Amino acid sequence: MRRELLHKLKGYMNFLKESDFIVLDAGKTRTPFQDSSHEGEGKAKKLKALARRIASCQKCRLAQGRTHTVPGDGSPQAKLVFVGEAPGFHEDQEGLPFVGAAGKLLERLLARIGLSRKEVFICNVVKCRPPENRDPQPDEISSCEPYLLEQLDTLKPLVICALGRYAAQTLLRTDEGINRLRGRFHVYHGIPLLPTLHPAAILRNASQLKDVEGDFDLLKQKLKGLTG
Repeated sequence: MRRELLHKLKGYMNFLKESDFIVLDAGKTRTPFQDSSHEGEGKAKKLKALARRIASCQKCRLAQGRTHTVPGDGSPQAKLVFVGEAPGFHEDQEGLPFVGAAGKLLERLLARIGLSRKEVFICNVVKCRPPENRDPQPDEISSCEPYLLEQLDTLKPLVICALGRYAAQTLLRTDEGINRLRGRFHVYHGIPLLPTLHPAAILRNASQLKDVEGDFDLLKQKLKGLTG
């Protein structure tokens, strides 16, 4: 009798968890797009619906080798959105963006300007990991880009930061290199967009860290100017 009762209780708790009524352990069961405020509920629902569509996407060859899709993660009310290139190994395993070494560096850079990843939104141009972390191919980018555009249209951020060459070139429709693009704001559909180096590039060449820190200082100044 006692064992049966415990079994039923466990099943009920799982039902509540899967129905988004509760989070049993926020540190271990973090779900993308969690937001408790009424203002963010509409955006959160749209982002969750989009994530479900991404999870079933078969538009390009990347769907064949993925473990998980990686739609994005963060606050539906984010004023700052980071757009990277594509998921890596750890992201593919967890279904969350920037959770490896590059993610740790990104969190350090955010902390430097007084932000946490819970206050921003982080996503990628491509939502599935390319094999062996190769660069995304043009047809893969074009297949996945509508998802990114829908995310940005839903979030309506005040500022966008493009992390790396592929994200910057995709959003700005340019072939210009990242070192020529970074360090100054561009305009994307009326939104200030700052390209900077991808954190993974800094891990390979630490001498460029100061440049990226300078770019993050520009992000801080821009947000302060737009929000007062």
